[in-house]
Amino acid sequence: MTVKPDGSVRRQPVENAVDTEIEWLVDRHDGAPNFEMRRFRIRPGGSIPKHLHPAIEHEQYVLQGRYKVGIGDQIHEVKKGDSIYIPKGTLHWYQNTGDQDAEFLCIVPKTEKYDSVYPKVE
Repeated sequence: MTVKPDGSVRRQPVENAVDTEIEWLVDRHDGAPNFEMRRFRIRPGGSIPKHLHPAIEHEQYVLQGRYKVGIGDQIHEVKKGDSIYIPKGTLHWYQNTGDQDAEFLCIVPKTEKYDSVYPKVE
C-alpha cells in the first residue's frame, strides 16, 4: 500500500511536448501490479504532439481547464469533469488554447516496458 501527499511526486517535463509536465502518481515502483496513474499539466499555449502507443489504451479524467484533444481524425474540446478513452494504437494529441493550466489524470495498463517517449508523428 502507498499513500503519497499531494505535491510529493516530482513533476517532470514531457519529452517532445511544449510546456507540459507529468507526475507518476502510482506506478510499478509502488508495487502496482496492473495499472499506472499519471497526472499531466499542460500550461496555457502548451501541447503534446501527435503520437500513439501501440500496446496500451488510456483512460483519462479532466481535473481542470479546457483544452483540445485529437483522437484519430476527431478533435474534441474537453473541460473539467470530462472523461476520455483512447484505444491502443490510436493517434492522439493535446493543445491547451485556454488561459489557465489544464490538468488530467491518465491511467494506463502496466506493461513490461512502457514507452514514455512522445515521438512527433507527421
